[in-house]
Amino acid sequence: MGRHDHGCIDPHHHVHDAQAFVRAVERACQARGLRLTPIRARVLRLIAGAGRPVKAYDLLDMVRSGEGAGADAPPTVYRALDFLLANGFIHKLQSVNAFVACHHPDSAQHSVPFLICDRCHSAVELEDAEVVAALDERARALGFVPQAQTLEVHGLCAECAGRA
Repeated sequence: MGRHDHGCIDPHHHVHDAQAFVRAVERACQARGLRLTPIRARVLRLIAGAGRPVKAYDLLDMVRSGEGAGADAPPTVYRALDFLLANGFIHKLQSVNAFVACHHPDSAQHSVPFLICDRCHSAVELEDAEVVAALDERARALGFVPQAQTLEVHGLCAECAGRA
């Protein structure tokens, strides 16, 4: 489970510019010797541009409705998702079966807690090395060898809670 030297604990920190995000991923791919194919870039752009978690079926519909890479081959979308996940460019929110862009495309695959609003469906990547380390440490103390973490907290974001 990778860690960052830079903390991301601001709930308002998220991907603001999908094109700039794709360019950052292109640079990261080049530095790591990876290939960001047109379909991978397209899927990434759709996820980054959504501004909220995107389910695979919705992503397939978005790809099919446009022209270009992947429009006629759904399996390529799933392969693109696998590549983007494996290389830490996106995260999968297991509890809602959806994908979000990672705030740190230049870092390796890593674990982060997510705050997921059950009303507006926003998701905040709440990078907190202490929480990740505490879960890892507790698991190891019990003789468990952790390989991945998924921590998702459901509730209401500040905006939705204020309207309640």
